[in-house]
Amino acid sequence: MKSYHLIGIGGVGMSALAEALLDTGAAVSGSERFLDQGRALPVLDVLRRQGARIHPQDGSGVTDGLTAVVASSAIEPDNPDLAAAAARGVPVLHRSQALAAALAGRTLVAVTGTCGKSTITAMLGHILDVAGLEPAVVNGAACVNWCSETRTGAVLRGVGDLCVIEADESDRSLLNFHPAHALVSNCSADHFTLEASHALFDAFLAQASGACLDGRRDDEPVPETRELDWGCTFDFRGRVVTLPQPGRHNAVNAWQAARMAEILGVPADVSARALASFRGIKRRMELVGTRADGVRVVDEYAHNTEKIRAALRTLQARSTRTLAVWRPHGYGPLAKMFDELVAMFAQTLRPGDVLFLLPVFDAGGTAARTIHSDALRDALLAAGAACELLPDHPSLIRRLQAMAAPGDVIVTMGARDPDLPLTASRVASH
Repeated sequence: MKSYHLIGIGGVGMSALAEALLDTGAAVSGSERFLDQGRALPVLDVLRRQGARIHPQDGSGVTDGLTAVVASSAIEPDNPDLAAAAARGVPVLHRSQALAAALAGRTLVAVTGTCGKSTITAMLGHILDVAGLEPAVVNGAACVNWCSETRTGAVLRGVGDLCVIEADESDRSLLNFHPAHALVSNCSADHFTLEASHALFDAFLAQASGACLDGRRDDEPVPETRELDWGCTFDFRGRVVTLPQPGRHNAVNAWQAARMAEILGVPADVSARALASFRGIKRRMELVGTRADGVRVVDEYAHNTEKIRAALRTLQARSTRTLAVWRPHGYGPLAKMFDELVAMFAQTLRPGDVLFLLPVFDAGGTAARTIHSDALRDALLAAGAACELLPDHPSLIRRLQAMAAPGDVIVTMGARDPDLPLTASRVASH
């Protein structure tokens, strides 16, 4: 039996890999520093129920006889588990390498792009599942349709030949996959320059052996989107698709998923029926709740300029005022995107809208802590945007509860911080 130890097993990507490996019959253990800090992560309980063993992140979980220790690009070189692997001679694999090995022999459909890849992956997997093809899916976010007390929601266990995965461009690890079919949703400057991003996606598509869809150079335009109160509709091959998620960006995601499903042999009417029952992705325009005063509370993973802009515009169409929360997910990303963030927020926030910032999420490690959220607040105030910096989540919750009024929409945005969805739930329950 193969056995793997995953460093940072509580993260969205690693927890999905853990579940996928467990589905193959492998033994899985892992470590999680949030647990070491005394912070409970519900996903760890889900993995334990499936047989995963959780250890402190101190090297104690790395034992002789392991097939490999698995790390993501976010793991620092001095991590104790990596040191233990080196001392014991245990091979170390990148997350993408371990996933590629686990899926060898299946027909791989890989979805990537700067924005929308998690949603498209889940939509495509759901369509194929409804079509009876029994696909396996390994995603970078939880699909509400697949969540339960015993499953993370990021992985669909399937026994069919097809396997759909989200391939990450942020660390170039998408190049560890050689899929049968590939889909690139779009491209913008995020982790790399625009030119470098285009080159990366071109290299990825060149590794695919079958049909590809490239949203950057699509000669088939996405049809007109008709917005609903909470959802949207569009036409696909003569069928009206009613999507329960709002926003043109979600309609584009669904359009691309349906077109890839078409390539894989799924009729248009089946795709339309499946998309109507798609319940969305956790933390992707997720309607957490509606307060007694009618204020909707939404949680969003948006962490770069394009995703934040799309989220705000979607919610602005459904509110007289948007109270937006954003937490920078790292010092490096804040520094890199600073000018673009200032311009985007200044252009996108309407008169009356308010942006609430939290301190940069500090995940530890060796990051250069040379820029902080107060610099972004000051630049936005200078640009004429309404912006407040709150010191912590309890202060934020009190401020939102005191300020929210009928006609508002509240949205919490950002990556990495596990308290953002908890804050959204607490505000929604007020």
